[in-house]
Amino acid sequence: MTDFLLLAFVFLIAGVVAVPIASRLGLGSVLGYLIAGIVISPVLAWLHVDVIQIQHFAEFGVVMMLFLVGLELEPRRLWEMRARLLGLGGGQVGLTALLVMGVAMVLGQPWSVSLAVGLVLALSSTAIVLQTLGEKGLMRSDGGQSSFSVLLFQDIAVIPMLALIPLLAMPELVEGLSHAAEDGDHGGGMSLVDGLPGWGVALVTVGAIAVVVGAGIYLVGPIFRFIAGANLRELFVATALMFVIGIALLMSLVGLSPALGTFLAGVVLANSEYRHELESDIDPFRGLLLGLFFMTVGAGINFALLFDDFALILALTLGLIVAKMAVLYVLSFVFRVGGADRWLFSLGLAQAGEFGFVLLSFTVANAVIPGDLADRLLLVVALSMLLTPALFILYDRVVAPRFSEAEEREMDAIDEASDIIIAGHGRVGGIVARMLRGAGLTPTVIDFSARQLEMLKKFDVQAYYGDATRPDLLHAAGIEHAKLLVIAIDDKHQITELVTYVKKHYPDVHVIARAVDRPHVYDLWWAGCRDIIRETYDSSLRMSRSAVEALGYSRDQADRVTEMFAEMDRSAMLIAAEHYDPAISILDNEAYIEGLRAARGDIEAEFLRDAQAILAEGRKARA
Repeated sequence: MTDFLLLAFVFLIAGVVAVPIASRLGLGSVLGYLIAGIVISPVLAWLHVDVIQIQHFAEFGVVMMLFLVGLELEPRRLWEMRARLLGLGGGQVGLTALLVMGVAMVLGQPWSVSLAVGLVLALSSTAIVLQTLGEKGLMRSDGGQSSFSVLLFQDIAVIPMLALIPLLAMPELVEGLSHAAEDGDHGGGMSLVDGLPGWGVALVTVGAIAVVVGAGIYLVGPIFRFIAGANLRELFVATALMFVIGIALLMSLVGLSPALGTFLAGVVLANSEYRHELESDIDPFRGLLLGLFFMTVGAGINFALLFDDFALILALTLGLIVAKMAVLYVLSFVFRVGGADRWLFSLGLAQAGEFGFVLLSFTVANAVIPGDLADRLLLVVALSMLLTPALFILYDRVVAPRFSEAEEREMDAIDEASDIIIAGHGRVGGIVARMLRGAGLTPTVIDFSARQLEMLKKFDVQAYYGDATRPDLLHAAGIEHAKLLVIAIDDKHQITELVTYVKKHYPDVHVIARAVDRPHVYDLWWAGCRDIIRETYDSSLRMSRSAVEALGYSRDQADRVTEMFAEMDRSAMLIAAEHYDPAISILDNEAYIEGLRAARGDIEAEFLRDAQAILAEGRKARA
């Protein structure tokens, strides 16, 4: 027990310390776990820990990950993404695998080994790329969406790879594994297909898959409803684990990959009413086991081999990154991913992925790739992942600024003057522009998204490409003679800066500004704007009014209560704005806090009294 607790403590403290530091440095959690494993590897060696045995246990985290991937794959969503999913994703995996396979054969490897190596290195890191895109706010860009399509296809492609790789086994490696097993005097594991003829194995395998599908369709619902009767959260968690472990066990007994079975079960349950329950129950275990798996990978890195063959391994790593970049760059032309997005797509997916670790151990266990080659490839995978933050830094500091400068030089010339200017034609500005045009008014619309403007042109909507926060562009748009400026761009700081500039240099222009949140309202008020629209405020009021109506009150009563609340909130905002100072944090501004607290008591008491009177009328009328 002491040895187990010591080992668990070492892994936990390594993860708890390394991952937050890595995340703050922009390296991501996966690299944090890898670095943690590297740091504790001397401790594990001193404790004589069998890292490989721990890794086999931790690989169950990958099984859980594929179950969760299956839960996310609704058939309708896959159909909507089919073009890029099959084109970009299939093209990337297929071309990269063939390219790497060709290079491996030139270097003297057999075709079966070369194909397996190509499949392993064709994959990219889902965990690193998605986390980095999310942190940088690039997920909604064309490059981000294209990257997501490729990563999703890769996650799905792991399943047929797990089925194909055992077919590539080399006879001499199979014989070596058999001798190793005999020398180790290990007994055979349980199996439902040992000794069966080929047709019997096929029949049992199909039957096992049918059991998984049938259980997902017919058993999950009744079992969860039965468990719900106990009203114990831990039973839900135990039941979810029971399903995943049971399916993995069944697949192992018939000689299939446990990951294949759990992925299939996840797809079957994607439209189940218990999908979110299963996801929330399994995800913590998946995260912990994957973290343990990545730490064992880091701890298992053969540094002696790395230092002995450093030049070769570095050359192979850089060669892999360049090859994948070339494939991705070509595909970006075919699927019209342009500008900075093309480089984001090409650089972001150029590394090998975490599934490479899984597939490498799988290929060695199935006598497909020799152990010494797998050790070198494991170093290539790990090193390419460690270099991924550098690729994103290259994009941020070199690529993106160059495209930004190019875009600035190519801003549209505004040749039609209007006394109404709209900055931004997205979710907010687009509706404002449509309504004004529908009323016979012609605003000058400026937007900084080339993709958005291309879409508008298809509908014959006139808009100009450019950065509305630039003084020269505002001058070209006729800000000196404008009556109204509507600021609907999607950046909080840019909105505030634009309001400050316009109110200082063109005080006669009426400015309507979009506010992102409540503190932003105060910033805009301080900057001189008096027509401020909170972007979610009106929709929240409408939702509140609908809630009152849904409780049985009339539309007139719901309207009156909503208007009273809006008036109360407006009064409180005006009082707060008088004490607001952008140089002082709200939590440290005593005058703001005291003034608002003193005023809110009377305002809210009045609203409570009047609103209750209105609703009491409604209850009396219904009675």
